[in-house]
Amino acid sequence: MSLRYSKHFLNKLEDLIAETDYILRYERGNFTSGWCILNDTKVIIVNKFFATDGKINCLLDIIKSLNIDKNSLSEKNQKLFYELSQTKLEL
Repeated sequence: MSLRYSKHFLNKLEDLIAETDYILRYERGNFTSGWCILNDTKVIIVNKFFATDGKINCLLDIIKSLNIDKNSLSEKNQKLFYELSQTKLEL
């Protein structure tokens, strides 16, 4: 799967996270890596000043680090999650 750094792809990632137990928020902050996860409250916070490609990279890192129940996702998002799990990011 080739990653497209577009607003449409960002919306797909946000939709995938919306189907999990986590809440995604864009806030300003001084995060070490640009994002943080508050596991006790299941909130994901991403730096809102990132460009679209920075937000996408953060969300990809987050999705790969979470234990997401694939069965709770819609069929469309299950396919996306599977494709993302097969993709290795190279910088």
